[in-house]
Amino acid sequence: MNKVPLTKRGAEKLREELQRLKAVERPRIIEAIAEARAHGDLKENAEYHAAREQQSFVEGRIKEIEGKLSHANIIDVASLDAGGKVVFGATVDLADEDSGDEVTYQIVGEDEADIKAGLISVASPIARALIGKQEGDVATVQAPGGEKNFEIVEVRYE
Repeated sequence: MNKVPLTKRGAEKLREELQRLKAVERPRIIEAIAEARAHGDLKENAEYHAAREQQSFVEGRIKEIEGKLSHANIIDVASLDAGGKVVFGATVDLADEDSGDEVTYQIVGEDEADIKAGLISVASPIARALIGKQEGDVATVQAPGGEKNFEIVEVRYE
């Protein structure tokens, strides 16, 4: 499996989720299964089946996170010096050339992406159009509604 880029903050969030799943969720589910078993016949016991389904989900998520962290290439954005170019982890202020609207995005790993928080995946069309460009350049993005042009106002590494 290839190395997956992840910001330091994204890796920390995954570690926190992993810790919560192992320390809080797993024991809670084990307790729920034990309690449901005490009710008797497991064939018709909805609580038992629901708890087992939850357990399966949590164990799957634990394995998924552990796999991602073991293959992560953790990048400390604050220590980057890409000479003003847009690279993974960079925060970019953009101006839509058509509407004049300004937006700010940080380019992050796929697992960290959250468009509402301004975090876009490195694999997204916007990020792919921005990578390698610098302040003052215009990036053309193939959007579902047609081409959109964004001027890069500022590039920061924070």
